[in-house]
Amino acid sequence: MPDHSPIPFGQPIITDADRQAVMEVLDGTILTHGPKCQDFEETFASFMGGGISVTTSSCTASLHLYYLYLGIGAGDEVILPAISHVATAHAIEITNAKPIFVDCSIDTGTLDPDLLEQAITDRTKAICVVHFNGIPADMTRIMAVASKHALPVLEDAATALGARWQGKHVGLFGDGAGFSFYPAKHITSGEGGMFCSRHKSAADAIRELRAFSYDRTLNERKLPGIYDVKGLGLNYRMSELQAALGASQIRRVGDFLKARKENFLHYKELLERQVGFRLLESISADGEDSHYCLTVFLDSDMAGHRNDLLERFKDEGIGTSVHYPHPLPRLKYYREKYGYDAALYPCSAAIADGSLNLPTAPHVDRADVEYICQTAIRLFGEVKK
Repeated sequence: MPDHSPIPFGQPIITDADRQAVMEVLDGTILTHGPKCQDFEETFASFMGGGISVTTSSCTASLHLYYLYLGIGAGDEVILPAISHVATAHAIEITNAKPIFVDCSIDTGTLDPDLLEQAITDRTKAICVVHFNGIPADMTRIMAVASKHALPVLEDAATALGARWQGKHVGLFGDGAGFSFYPAKHITSGEGGMFCSRHKSAADAIRELRAFSYDRTLNERKLPGIYDVKGLGLNYRMSELQAALGASQIRRVGDFLKARKENFLHYKELLERQVGFRLLESISADGEDSHYCLTVFLDSDMAGHRNDLLERFKDEGIGTSVHYPHPLPRLKYYREKYGYDAALYPCSAAIADGSLNLPTAPHVDRADVEYICQTAIRLFGEVKK
């Protein structure tokens, strides 16, 4: 048995201030359609340093809503990286458009700009960029290609709160962006997401689409229950309870990001002279990571031991994760529907099959990092024997 308390991969940091924020909602009478979502939106946009923010029920919902806003559907194509959470592809697939997978950079896990332009066809209607594990994609080169072909760019920033490119927060480069507040993320609202855009027209449209496409909000109705519906919409709203928690958390995000970065740098200090693996991080001076986790990318002779290592870390009480277990086109649904050509996605497959993630979140302290590193070095040595 391990001689150290279990260390989960992710754990939300909930304070008395967070609890009080939620209790204020419960002590009142407004659980939805209230001021807490607006407060969260405004505070989030202030942290971002620009754009307009709209609360949603999830990051997936934010992505889906943007494609609905664009009118994307059957016969259309959307380009996305071959390695991401399946939600990135599902948000496209559910519109009946076709996801076009492009391999990633082996150094960062983000979409490879060198492969982007050749994937564009006359059916391409948008490009989705993923800031993989909080590592910002090369938005300079990606936006140049998008601009050349007059294509909108959607940023999947689910794990990238706090990440920047050339000093500007990710999500403010493309035409829209989605953020996630799942409990393991940088901040949490339990479940929930945020859509952000530089364009008021897009934000206004998403605000309507997330609420059935009502022509007027609850507070805008002169007579109760009297409204019209302008088009198809969904119930992708965030509750006041979630927004109260999220707004409380975003006010402490600076502390959360500082802790993650300190943990990441301490890992790097302790592991950088070890052999058998390297750490994924931004390789450009233009990129500032959000340090969502520490991605350990195993050398080819070690990669075959990845699942064994996951079991051994679990036995030691150390929480790990894999981002992600397959390249998206290799997942059963996409493989069976579209086929899978391994030669097209070698870097995505290498990261999916040969990496594991260690925790950096604020529930991990300096002593935890040192214990994890000591354990990791021992386990890496054992599996190589």
